Amino acid sequence: MTAKTRKKPTAKRTTGWKQATRTGAVILADGTIMTGFALGVTGTAVGEVCFNTSITGYQEIMTDPSYAGQIITFTFPHIGNTGTNIDDNETTELAGTSTVKGAIFKAEVTDPSNYRATGNLQDWLLKRGLIAVTGIDTRALTALIRKKGMPNAVIAHSKSGKFNFDKLIEQARAFAGLEGMDLARQVSCSQSYQWDETLWDLQSGYGRLSNPEFKVVVMDFGIKKNILRCLASVGCKSTVVPANTSAEEILAMNPDGIFLSNGPGDPAATGEYAVPEIKKLIDSGKPVFGICLGHQMMALALGGKTVKMHQGHHGANHPVKDHTTGKVEITSMNHGFAVDGNCLPQGVSETHTSLFDGSNCGIALADKPVFSVQHHPEASPGPQDSHYLFQRFAENMRSHR
Repeated sequence: MTAKTRKKPTAKRTTGWKQATRTGAVILADGTIMTGFALGVTGTAVGEVCFNTSITGYQEIMTDPSYAGQIITFTFPHIGNTGTNIDDNETTELAGTSTVKGAIFKAEVTDPSNYRATGNLQDWLLKRGLIAVTGIDTRALTALIRKKGMPNAVIAHSKSGKFNFDKLIEQARAFAGLEGMDLARQVSCSQSYQWDETLWDLQSGYGRLSNPEFKVVVMDFGIKKNILRCLASVGCKSTVVPANTSAEEILAMNPDGIFLSNGPGDPAATGEYAVPEIKKLIDSGKPVFGICLGHQMMALALGGKTVKMHQGHHGANHPVKDHTTGKVEITSMNHGFAVDGNCLPQGVSETHTSLFDGSNCGIALADKPVFSVQHHPEASPGPQDSHYLFQRFAENMRSHR
């Protein structure tokens, strides 16, 4: 849908959302119980709790496949007030079904107040089968995560407000956590498809790539729509393939370059089947570009290591230094695992680092057109500080044909 043909917003008013009974609860594995007011479906969901510091983009965040298996605590208090729309979902229509497990907000969600809204958050949560809880002290929960790390928890919605907390604590403790978990298979597409939609333009909306310069194969570990749009906007017609596609199948398509997507879970677990294929793709000499989980698995393929982070990086205000240019860019991040910058093998250079904690945010090979970054250059929090990375990938393909 373009800006010219966009229908007038039809967001429903939601008078009566304010509840008297505490119908929602967040129960941590250590026995901590927080009660509030629930939205979305009734029932329970278990996952790892992280916090996100973004003040905008909650719909994009909750549809980012990289959050599969997690419950998001939003540190910005007012979430949902701008409503929802069809354009801001990041999950592709051919992706798997696993998504974020739930969300935690501070303030009550009010009626939509934005010209782009076509629906309210309550209906959107119901449609996606998600639970959210408002009225939670998100400052206290964030402080707990910063001190103790990301806990396993259950998020629950009961219309009666009655909960069996002992049983819910047991459920939270029984969750194995994300370490050692391969979630990419759950969010990846089950069949290949092509993508040619370009980035949003204020006058015409999303466009179509009419004269592609490059053929790119995208390994889908949990790809976001806007990454595909950024690739299209630098001339790439992408063929998206499932996470377990072999290097032989990919190279048989004779691509100009290969892209390794973002995604959820433990890179070492997904890497059991993906890393051997990534090694072959790197050895082929073709340009390779990776983001997020793709970055982590590229590091593993090159002989590096990954580690589970204490609290992870989740937000749209993360400063990263590009050591190849000396510039600092404001980036969006979403990862609970990281590449160990102290264990990079010979021939692999560290190109980017976080200015928050010095953790690795980018690598490159000296003798091949291969590079990757931990942050999300398509998310535009700077607003477009990192878009040059897609141009860098295009230049690599142009010069290595």
